[in-house]
Amino acid sequence: MAHDAQAGTVLTVVHEPDGAAPGSALVFELCGPLGTAQAEAVAAQVATRHRAYSVALEEEAGRHLVRLSRAGSPAGREPVPLTAELLADLLQPPCLGTVAVTGHQRELVLAAVNRPGAAGRHIEQLHWSWTGPLDIGRFTAAWQSVTDREAVLRTSFDWTGAPRLVLHGRAAVEVVHHRRTTASWNDLLRRDRARQFALHRPGLLRLTLLDGPPRPGATGPAATTRILLSYPHALLDERGAQLLVREFYRAYLADGVVPGGERRPDIRDHVEWLRDQDTDAARRFWATAAPPAHAAVSPGRPGTRTPATGPGRIQRRLRPHQTARLRSWAAARGAGESSALHAVWALLLYRAAGVPGPAPVSFGMHLSGRDLMLRGAADIPGLLGNPLPVTVTVDPAAPLVDLLRQVRDAALDLSAYPWVSGDLIRQWSGRSPGDRLTDTLVRFDTRPELPQALRCELNAQGIRADLPQSVSSDTSLPVTLVARHDSRGGLTLTATHDRAGLSDADASKALSQCMHLLRLLPDHHDERVTVAQVLGLLRAGEVAPAARQEPGPRGFALAVLRAGEPQADVIGLVEVPGVPPGAYDLLLSQYDGPERIVSLALDNAGGLPPPSGLRELGLREPGPRQPPGTGRRLVLCGCGPAGRTAYEIARDAPYATGGPAAVIMTGTGDAAGSARALLRGLESVRARRVNRRRV
Repeated sequence: MAHDAQAGTVLTVVHEPDGAAPGSALVFELCGPLGTAQAEAVAAQVATRHRAYSVALEEEAGRHLVRLSRAGSPAGREPVPLTAELLADLLQPPCLGTVAVTGHQRELVLAAVNRPGAAGRHIEQLHWSWTGPLDIGRFTAAWQSVTDREAVLRTSFDWTGAPRLVLHGRAAVEVVHHRRTTASWNDLLRRDRARQFALHRPGLLRLTLLDGPPRPGATGPAATTRILLSYPHALLDERGAQLLVREFYRAYLADGVVPGGERRPDIRDHVEWLRDQDTDAARRFWATAAPPAHAAVSPGRPGTRTPATGPGRIQRRLRPHQTARLRSWAAARGAGESSALHAVWALLLYRAAGVPGPAPVSFGMHLSGRDLMLRGAADIPGLLGNPLPVTVTVDPAAPLVDLLRQVRDAALDLSAYPWVSGDLIRQWSGRSPGDRLTDTLVRFDTRPELPQALRCELNAQGIRADLPQSVSSDTSLPVTLVARHDSRGGLTLTATHDRAGLSDADASKALSQCMHLLRLLPDHHDERVTVAQVLGLLRAGEVAPAARQEPGPRGFALAVLRAGEPQADVIGLVEVPGVPPGAYDLLLSQYDGPERIVSLALDNAGGLPPPSGLRELGLREPGPRQPPGTGRRLVLCGCGPAGRTAYEIARDAPYATGGPAAVIMTGTGDAAGSARALLRGLESVRARRVNRRRV
């Protein structure tokens, strides 16, 4: 089976947890779309990745059955658990391999699949101008060559179990060329950002080209084309995307082919490096360095949610001479301008909290992870780093220089742990798994410059290309503040904020206050200047309101979607975060069976519905005189991450009198693919039911 042909295919398995004695083998029917060769490939993949199990593929009445038992154990001795990883591999079409995602990347994947309706929230964009001759065929071939070389560009995401990257043999890059359009550049940016990526399919990179008018007095070759590169935020960071642009130039200058073979090291080597890390020192550090629960983290005083939605973006700039003054002021005190920014941001968070006296303040600091002790880490595209929480104590009576040195030293301490995830920090510090450690993130970016040799080669072909600019839409936190130097040496601050929690006007006010302090700091040469005196430079009463996002409802909810015929079986559609939106709606519109159909919705907290909830399905406990195979049967369906939950409910629910409960589980896909996969499973269950009644 070709890997590329199976990209995006949604596999289905049917299982009856109560159909065999406890501890016996797990038996799954592969419902395809698979032929014998493809079914053998799936079974071989499971056997390769789970060597603790004996895997056998059997054919029975035209059905493909995968039988899993513990290797070397007598039947019935030990239970065979259906782990999330085992289920994910069973439902994964054959591929080149998988790569675990950790830390920040895992959080971004789950945010993208759990909140897919937030258009553009999980997409990053780079854009730049290209002046001079542009061969679209060579342009496309060059990007395809980069994709063929870089493993990260040939991946898709799977979140059936723990989120992971799936490696494919090939992925196509989408290139769209607009020669003439009535849409403005900003309209094009917005429209592109609103186009969600299908994370379960490879090809998570697209380019849009927009021809501009010819320059005055010039002919076609001197025209300027604007180029837009878009990708999921969970796939790459900005530095990784910039590295890919640099590699594209090398390919374009070499007639569309990147010199050399596949890049190594790559994301696979990074994961192997992570597995070898000794966590003892990191555990001891974060046990005390994690933000305390009472730390000031909000960018504003408590407020209510606004009616606005989506990401907002505000930008301010220090002029080059102001930036130079700030840099000199910080250097004279043994710190960098990034520490000056961190100190000012800590002051604003402290001021927003409105607490008297000294108080801890926490915010995120992004570490790219490209200074790891891993050979070639600096040039690996992907997500190697994490946003890590910084905690400092702001004391109004203390000198400002003490705060400046606090944030400097905290940044140095964090530099040893760019690979530590927020999940680990919460675990090691005793925080709850769902706690948000910070509400804001400060990122100081340094872009990789285009090597002079490449720039000279481009110029020799009459090509002038600007340095790519980022258009971030990341609102995974209420506020993300990005600092970078522009081409003239000025310091630009860009704040991306969640407009539902912080209005555009209030975000603008907070960023203006930050810039105001950065401009005024170099005027204070006396190291005895206190925090209170610096805060006094801001007018009283200017703290903006900011609302924290409330957690969603927790628990179990049951809803009847279709009443069904009397005494018909019951189909339960299990809904958990990460199920493709619309999949169950499509199933309802396409399935014409007589069954009663209900929805079982569970929240992020995990756990199973209470027995009282399942009795509301219309099932009853089996009676002593009831003939086997009569009465209503329970069929539970779960797409993607809901599959294992459906299995656990079916395994533990003794409420079906029409035979053992059945569970239909599918891999991850879009709504249409997931609905088709469920339909295949329901057809198999119905066929089994008919055959049993005939017997």
